[in-house]
Amino acid sequence: MQLSRCPLSLRPRSGEQVPPLAAQVARASNPGGTTAIWVRDRLDGLWCDEDFIDWYPRDGRPGLSPAQLATVCVLQFLLGLSDRQAAEAVRCRIDFKYAMAIELDDPGFHHSVPAVWTGWRDRAAARAWTR
Repeated sequence: MQLSRCPLSLRPRSGEQVPPLAAQVARASNPGGTTAIWVRDRLDGLWCDEDFIDWYPRDGRPGLSPAQLATVCVLQFLLGLSDRQAAEAVRCRIDFKYAMAIELDDPGFHHSVPAVWTGWRDRAAARAWTR
């Protein structure tokens, strides 16, 4: 029996396309673009879930997409958002949904998730310096 290279707790989303309705509404409501739209359009493909495979255990409950967390961390830094504001933006802002390639009716992350981001950001920063 061959085990999948992908840990069970990580469900990779690489190659995820922006849902057509999210793209249409984001472009129509922000014809000049926003930082979130810029990040998606220019940095798409810079990271994918498989880049973070070693950070996830082989079993356990499904984790959030690390590529999406990376996108949120970049947007949070660029826009000077607190963890709570970043989580709210994912839940409420069309351009954030576009940047993360999620459906418009996606509820986003629970407000307690940003507390976990601190450790995740530390690992991402350490990894960035070793490349």
